[in-house]
Amino acid sequence: MEHHADLIVIGAGQSGLATAALAPRHGFPRTLVLDAAEQAGGSWPRYYDSLTLFSPARYSSLPGMRFPGDGDRYPTRDEVVDYLRAYARRLDAKIHASATVTSVLPRDGAWAVRTQDGAEFAARAVVAASGAFHSPYTPDVPGSAEFARQSLHAADYRSPEPFTGRRVVVVGGGNSAVQIAAELGTVTETTLASRRPIGWMKQRPLGRDVHWWFKHTRFDTAPLSRLLEKMPVSVLDDGHYRTALDTHGVERREMFTRLTPDGVVWADGAKKPVDAVIWATGYRLTHPYLNGSGALDADGRPRHRGGIATVPGLGFVGIEFQRSFSSNTLRGVGRDAAHVLTQLSRSR
Repeated sequence: MEHHADLIVIGAGQSGLATAALAPRHGFPRTLVLDAAEQAGGSWPRYYDSLTLFSPARYSSLPGMRFPGDGDRYPTRDEVVDYLRAYARRLDAKIHASATVTSVLPRDGAWAVRTQDGAEFAARAVVAASGAFHSPYTPDVPGSAEFARQSLHAADYRSPEPFTGRRVVVVGGGNSAVQIAAELGTVTETTLASRRPIGWMKQRPLGRDVHWWFKHTRFDTAPLSRLLEKMPVSVLDDGHYRTALDTHGVERREMFTRLTPDGVVWADGAKKPVDAVIWATGYRLTHPYLNGSGALDADGRPRHRGGIATVPGLGFVGIEFQRSFSSNTLRGVGRDAAHVLTQLSRSR
C-alpha cells in the first residue's frame, strides 16, 4: 500500500522538525516525516555525555517554540534532546519512526520514497533533512591498518572514565576535540593533535555573548557560504576550556605523521606509545537514499543552490553553511527551511 502526502521530510532532527513545523504555512498541509531512529532528536542523543551548547538558550530555538529556562544559560545535550522531542510532539505532521529511507526517486512528476521495511510513500515534494552527522569521518593516516590499540571516532565517545590511566591522543582542532581533551585530562595523560594551532574565539567579547554580536551585526544570516567554507575552525571559549587544558597538562602537538602498532610518530620523528586515539575529525554529508535521483554529483555531494536541488521538487535542509554562518544550527535551520519551502511551493 502506498501512502500519499503533500511533502515528505526525511529526518526528525532539528532540520527535519523545523521543516515540518513550517510546512503548513507554505502550502503543505499533509506533511510526513520519516526517521530511522526510534524517537525524534536526530544525532543529539548519541553525542558525548558532557556536551554543552556554545550558543545560549535564547539563540537555540526552533520556529514557534522558545527553548525553556534562563535564556543566558548554555543547554546540555540532554536538555536539547528533551526540547526536540517536546517540539516533535507539538507538530501537526505525522512522524514515522524506525523508518530508514532507502530510495527517493522521481516518478510521474512526483517522488516515490521507499523504506527499508518495504513501505512505499509518494509526495509532490521531498526535503532531505537527515543531517550531516551520520557518517563520521576518519582520515586515512599512514599505519592505520597496523595500529593495534583502541581507535574510535568522537561519535562513539561518551565519557572519560573508561580511559582512566591510559595514554590518549585526541585528533582535531574544533570545539568537540577541545571539550573531549579537556575532560580526558582530568583522568589520564592526554595529548591534543591538530594540523594547526587551536584558534580561540572569545565567548563573551565586550561582555556580550558572541551570538548576540552575530545577530546584531547580521553576520549570522549573511550569504557568505563560499567564504565561510574556507575559514579555519575556531573554538568558542569563555576561558574554561583553555584553562582546563593547561591545568591538566594537556599538550597540543602538530598532527602525527603516522601510526605504529602501539603508538604514533610525531612530525619531529619522536615516537610515543599510546593506548587510544580519538578522532574528533568531523563528518561527511551523505544522502545514500538519493542515489539515482539525479540530485547528487559523482562524489555523492548534493547538487543544490541554497538548499534547492537541481532536480524539481527536492530540497535540502541541514547542510553546513547552506546559506549562511548559522545554517545547520538550532537557531538557523528555521530560516533555511522557510527558504526551501517557499521555493518548493512556487515550483508546484
